[in-house]
Amino acid sequence: MKNELLQELEARGFINQASNMDALNDALNAGHVTAYWGTDPTGDSLHVGHLASLMLMRWFQKYGHRPIALVGGATGRIGDPSGRDKGRPMLTDAQIEHNCAGLRHSIEKFIHFDGTPTGAVMVDNNEWMSGYSHMDFLREFGTDFTVPRMLGMESVRRRLENGMTFLEFNYMTFQAVDFLTLYKKYGCTVQLCGADQWGNCVMGVELVRKKCGKEVFVLSTQLITDANGNKIGKSAGNAVWVNEEKTSPYEYYQYFRNTPDDLVEKFLKIFTEIPLDETARLAAAQGAELNAVKRVLAFAATEIAHGHDAAVAAQDAADALFGGGAKSENMPQAQIEFDAAMGILDFLCAAGLFTSKSEARRNVEQGGIQLDGEKITDPKHMVAPADEIIVQKGKKTFLRVVKK
Repeated sequence: MKNELLQELEARGFINQASNMDALNDALNAGHVTAYWGTDPTGDSLHVGHLASLMLMRWFQKYGHRPIALVGGATGRIGDPSGRDKGRPMLTDAQIEHNCAGLRHSIEKFIHFDGTPTGAVMVDNNEWMSGYSHMDFLREFGTDFTVPRMLGMESVRRRLENGMTFLEFNYMTFQAVDFLTLYKKYGCTVQLCGADQWGNCVMGVELVRKKCGKEVFVLSTQLITDANGNKIGKSAGNAVWVNEEKTSPYEYYQYFRNTPDDLVEKFLKIFTEIPLDETARLAAAQGAELNAVKRVLAFAATEIAHGHDAAVAAQDAADALFGGGAKSENMPQAQIEFDAAMGILDFLCAAGLFTSKSEARRNVEQGGIQLDGEKITDPKHMVAPADEIIVQKGKKTFLRVVKK
């Protein structure tokens, strides 16, 4: 009989690949399992590109299984070569500690840590990796990985032409040892991952089989892409962050409110817990009715990440703004030094709406900027000091700029 969790995940479009779907199905039917998902501390917040894996872990917990969230304090010191054309920048210990704390805050929004049998566990792989000397690690695991097998991995083949370092070459061995360690310590038998991590994760399945004679599983989910089909992420420069200090609940809400029409059904299934029959009904909407569905999508996704009150506030702010341009205390805010008149280009850059004056100038000249409801088209316009100015960029971006 097909497991109910797998049926749910398949119907929602989560499943990309499984190492042994039949055996995984049997393991889930036999009782509760422990599954883990890991991320490296390359930033201090997760983003929307991570959410397919996070929601996958959330569904495991919802169906009575225990999730483990791994923050890679050790693997973050190496840098995952998967999907990269060059090595990642080296982080200091202080940066890694700061980023790990931020990632824990992100993860706690999606799964609960309460000490119950299904309560999540948070681990840092530096806890066990820091105990190995180089010689210890090589003697313990060196014969379990063959060079031809490692060279056959897509993440390695792609980087070889660009000068892959020995440091990066070791990454998949570290990740494999993570799975082995979690299997031994917690009885963890499932690793959840994005499609781009498949090769690294399969190495862990092979290592557990060699060391313990047991079969464990990998279940990968699809990658989330933007409207142009590009992977969402920090490196791509299109990240929408989970932590509220980097992306406000209002901006988070607006991201989903602006979902392209052809992605609405997919996003309803991936980013919300709306029942599938209701999802199908909503996704059947056409024309103007689809805007109301996007409102439902945005509220449900924001409620999961930021809570009910923040979702209500974000929706109220959007309704007020787009219903007539009213000011709202819930819209994103920027503080700037503003004691004297400032050129419009400097003003927009200081507020963080643009990273360059040339980009700001282009938007002004094209009529894409309004200050307190007045369209500004002169790039030499001077902005008089004020305690608060509402800036509108395009049709959908609002920012309250306040004087420090």
